[in-house]
Amino acid sequence: MELDTQILIKEAENFSVIISAQNHVSLIGVTDGKKVGTYVEHLFQDYLKKKYTMTVGSSAYGIDLPSVNTDIKTTSHVQPQSSCPFKSARQKIFGLGYNLLVFVYDKKDTTDKCTLQITHCTFIESKRTSDYTITALLRQMLSVNANKEDIIGLLYDKNVPGDDIIYNDLADEILANPPEQGYLTISNALQWRLQYKRVIELNNEVGGIVNFVW
Repeated sequence: MELDTQILIKEAENFSVIISAQNHVSLIGVTDGKKVGTYVEHLFQDYLKKKYTMTVGSSAYGIDLPSVNTDIKTTSHVQPQSSCPFKSARQKIFGLGYNLLVFVYDKKDTTDKCTLQITHCTFIESKRTSDYTITALLRQMLSVNANKEDIIGLLYDKNVPGDDIIYNDLADEILANPPEQGYLTISNALQWRLQYKRVIELNNEVGGIVNFVW
């Protein structure tokens, strides 16, 4: 069976329950969040490969699950946020260009046992992976018929990376294709962060964002 996004979301929920009940002996004493994240992400990829036809990511693809245009992120509940570099200022307004699947875990160790309780799991569609603040401001401006100069002014005020040519092109695109409300926090150094509390509080009431909470 071919993997699609709806199957992916359901299987992410199932996987979260399964690994929360397992003993992850190889992670006993491991405090490096990157190692834990890589472990969970590879475990999920292997779980999916056993059941579905799919493409697993590589450096050439740049994301973990290219066949469903989705990248996987794993983060500790102690400071539940993930980050990754953006490639362009356009992504701050129109999104990453791919979906995000985020697992949040609570890790507990004993001398012979390691549990990874998945406390939250969220799927965020590509159209929602832009910056929360700037998309909110742009949508508000467009609702009162802001013109191109107004939009360029906002891009300057917010120090969006770019020059006059980039701002001019972005303003045209924003007017022709108003951005969706985003839910990431994106710095002008082009690093995105998912502030987990913001999407949890949506209570699955916003299209394009699906949350599971245990």
